[in-house]
Amino acid sequence: MLCERCQERPASVHVTRIINGEKTELYLCQECARELQPQLNFSIPQFLAGLLDYDPELEVKAPPAVERCPECGLTYEQFHETGRLGCPECYHHLAPRLDPLIRRIQGSSQHRGKVPRRAGGNLRLRREIENLRARLQQLVQQEEFEKAAQVRDRIRDLESRLEKGESSQ
Repeated sequence: MLCERCQERPASVHVTRIINGEKTELYLCQECARELQPQLNFSIPQFLAGLLDYDPELEVKAPPAVERCPECGLTYEQFHETGRLGCPECYHHLAPRLDPLIRRIQGSSQHRGKVPRRAGGNLRLRREIENLRARLQQLVQQEEFEKAAQVRDRIRDLESRLEKGESSQ
Protein backbone atom coordinates (compact mmCIF):
# COMPACT_ATOMS: atom_id res chain seq x y z
CA MET A 1 0.00 0.00 0.00
CA LEU A 2 1.32 3.45 -0.89
CA CYS A 3 1.39 6.45 1.41
CA GLU A 4 -1.95 8.26 1.18
CA ARG A 5 -0.23 11.66 1.42
CA CYS A 6 2.66 11.51 -1.06
CA GLN A 7 1.56 8.48 -3.12
CA GLU A 8 5.26 7.61 -3.62
CA ARG A 9 6.63 5.50 -0.76
CA PRO A 10 5.19 2.42 0.93
CA ALA A 11 2.97 3.15 3.93
CA SER A 12 4.41 1.89 7.20
CA VAL A 13 2.52 4.04 9.74
CA HIS A 14 -1.18 3.61 10.45
CA VAL A 15 -2.93 6.55 12.15
CA THR A 16 -6.50 6.35 13.40
CA ARG A 17 -8.22 9.53 14.55
CA ILE A 18 -11.61 9.65 16.22
CA ILE A 19 -12.94 13.19 16.46
CA ASN A 20 -16.51 13.78 17.61
CA GLY A 21 -17.29 10.13 16.97
CA GLU A 22 -16.03 10.30 13.37
CA LYS A 23 -13.26 7.83 12.58
CA THR A 24 -10.62 8.55 9.94
CA GLU A 25 -7.65 6.39 9.07
CA LEU A 26 -4.38 7.39 7.40
CA TYR A 27 -1.67 5.15 6.02
CA LEU A 28 1.58 7.10 5.83
CA CYS A 29 5.22 6.53 4.97
CA GLN A 30 7.89 7.31 7.59
CA GLU A 31 8.77 10.69 6.06
CA CYS A 32 5.20 11.97 5.85
CA ALA A 33 4.54 10.72 9.37
CA ARG A 34 7.58 12.69 10.61
CA GLU A 35 6.36 15.82 8.82
CA LEU A 36 2.89 15.47 10.37
CA GLN A 37 4.20 14.48 13.80
CA PRO A 38 3.44 17.85 15.48
CA GLN A 39 -0.19 17.44 14.42
CA LEU A 40 -0.28 13.76 15.41
CA ASN A 41 1.83 14.08 18.56
CA PHE A 42 0.29 12.25 21.49
CA SER A 43 1.91 11.54 24.80
CA ILE A 44 0.81 9.67 27.89
CA PRO A 45 1.41 12.71 30.14
CA GLN A 46 -0.89 14.79 27.91
CA PHE A 47 -3.48 12.03 28.01
CA LEU A 48 -3.37 11.82 31.81
CA ALA A 49 -3.50 15.60 32.11
CA GLY A 50 -6.62 15.57 29.95
CA LEU A 51 -8.18 12.96 32.20
CA LEU A 52 -7.27 14.96 35.26
CA ASP A 53 -9.03 18.02 33.90
CA TYR A 54 -12.11 16.00 33.03
CA ASP A 55 -12.87 14.19 36.29
CA PRO A 56 -15.27 16.11 38.56
CA GLU A 57 -14.24 13.87 41.48
CA LEU A 58 -10.73 15.27 41.23
CA GLU A 59 -12.04 18.76 41.77
CA VAL A 60 -12.31 17.82 45.43
CA LYS A 61 -11.89 20.82 47.64
CA ALA A 62 -8.15 20.65 48.06
CA PRO A 63 -6.73 22.36 51.09
CA PRO A 64 -5.25 25.76 50.32
CA ALA A 65 -1.80 24.46 51.27
CA VAL A 66 0.17 22.87 48.43
CA GLU A 67 0.15 19.09 48.64
CA ARG A 68 3.76 17.96 48.45
CA CYS A 69 5.37 14.56 48.82
CA PRO A 70 7.70 14.78 51.82
CA GLU A 71 10.09 12.29 50.24
CA CYS A 72 10.78 13.84 46.82
CA GLY A 73 8.94 17.19 47.02
CA LEU A 74 6.66 16.56 44.03
CA THR A 75 3.41 18.53 44.08
CA TYR A 76 0.11 17.36 42.63
CA GLU A 77 0.32 20.22 40.14
CA GLN A 78 3.68 18.91 38.91
CA PHE A 79 2.16 15.44 38.51
CA HIS A 80 -0.73 17.04 36.64
CA GLU A 81 1.71 18.62 34.15
CA THR A 82 3.96 15.60 33.57
CA GLY A 83 1.75 12.58 34.34
CA ARG A 84 4.63 11.08 36.34
CA LEU A 85 5.13 10.59 40.06
CA GLY A 86 8.49 11.28 41.65
CA CYS A 87 8.83 8.30 43.99
CA PRO A 88 6.84 5.42 45.53
CA GLU A 89 5.87 7.62 48.50
CA CYS A 90 3.95 9.95 46.16
CA TYR A 91 1.26 7.27 45.90
CA HIS A 92 0.67 7.45 49.64
CA HIS A 93 0.86 11.21 50.09
CA LEU A 94 -1.14 12.15 47.00
CA ALA A 95 -3.57 9.21 47.28
CA PRO A 96 -6.76 11.23 47.92
CA ARG A 97 -6.33 12.92 44.54
CA LEU A 98 -4.81 9.95 42.67
CA ASP A 99 -7.27 7.20 43.69
CA PRO A 100 -10.27 8.51 41.69
CA LEU A 101 -8.08 8.86 38.60
CA ILE A 102 -6.57 5.38 38.93
CA ARG A 103 -10.02 3.87 39.59
CA ARG A 104 -11.43 5.46 36.44
CA ILE A 105 -8.51 4.40 34.22
CA GLN A 106 -8.02 0.86 35.53
CA GLY A 107 -11.41 0.04 37.04
CA SER A 108 -9.90 -0.37 40.51
CA SER A 109 -7.29 1.40 42.57
CA GLN A 110 -6.05 -1.89 44.00
CA HIS A 111 -3.47 -3.90 42.05
CA ARG A 112 -4.27 -7.60 41.94
CA GLY A 113 -1.77 -8.87 39.41
CA LYS A 114 -2.16 -11.79 37.07
CA VAL A 115 -2.49 -15.44 37.97
CA PRO A 116 -1.18 -18.25 35.76
CA ARG A 117 -4.02 -20.36 34.39
CA ARG A 118 -2.50 -23.67 35.49
CA ALA A 119 -1.68 -22.64 39.04
CA GLY A 120 -4.36 -20.21 40.19
CA GLY A 121 -7.67 -22.05 39.91
CA ASN A 122 -8.86 -21.42 43.47
CA LEU A 123 -7.60 -17.85 43.41
CA ARG A 124 -9.49 -17.21 40.17
CA LEU A 125 -12.65 -18.63 41.74
CA ARG A 126 -12.25 -16.39 44.77
CA ARG A 127 -11.77 -13.33 42.56
CA GLU A 128 -14.80 -14.22 40.48
CA ILE A 129 -16.86 -14.62 43.65
CA GLU A 130 -15.62 -11.24 44.89
CA ASN A 131 -16.55 -9.59 41.57
CA LEU A 132 -19.96 -11.26 41.60
CA ARG A 133 -20.61 -10.04 45.15
CA ALA A 134 -19.89 -6.48 44.04
CA ARG A 135 -22.22 -6.99 41.06
CA LEU A 136 -24.87 -8.41 43.41
CA GLN A 137 -24.68 -5.28 45.57
CA GLN A 138 -25.16 -3.10 42.48
CA LEU A 139 -28.16 -5.09 41.32
CA VAL A 140 -29.81 -4.94 44.74
CA GLN A 141 -29.28 -1.17 44.88
CA GLN A 142 -30.80 -0.88 41.40
CA GLU A 143 -33.66 -3.11 42.56
CA GLU A 144 -33.05 -5.64 39.78
CA PHE A 145 -33.93 -8.58 41.98
CA GLU A 146 -34.29 -11.24 39.27
CA LYS A 147 -30.78 -10.61 37.99
CA ALA A 148 -29.56 -10.41 41.59
CA ALA A 149 -31.02 -13.85 42.28
CA GLN A 150 -29.16 -15.29 39.29
CA VAL A 151 -25.90 -13.74 40.49
CA ARG A 152 -26.56 -15.04 44.01
CA ASP A 153 -27.06 -18.54 42.65
CA ARG A 154 -23.85 -18.30 40.63
CA ILE A 155 -22.00 -17.20 43.79
CA ARG A 156 -23.38 -20.19 45.69
CA ASP A 157 -22.34 -22.53 42.89
CA LEU A 158 -18.82 -21.14 42.82
CA GLU A 159 -18.52 -21.25 46.62
CA SER A 160 -19.56 -24.91 46.67
CA ARG A 161 -16.99 -25.69 43.96
CA LEU A 162 -14.36 -23.83 45.97
CA GLU A 163 -15.20 -25.88 49.08
CA LYS A 164 -14.93 -29.12 47.08
CA GLY A 165 -11.56 -27.98 45.74
CA GLU A 166 -12.63 -27.80 42.10
CA SER A 167 -10.86 -25.10 40.15
CA SER A 168 -11.88 -25.77 36.56
CA GLN A 169 -15.18 -24.61 35.15
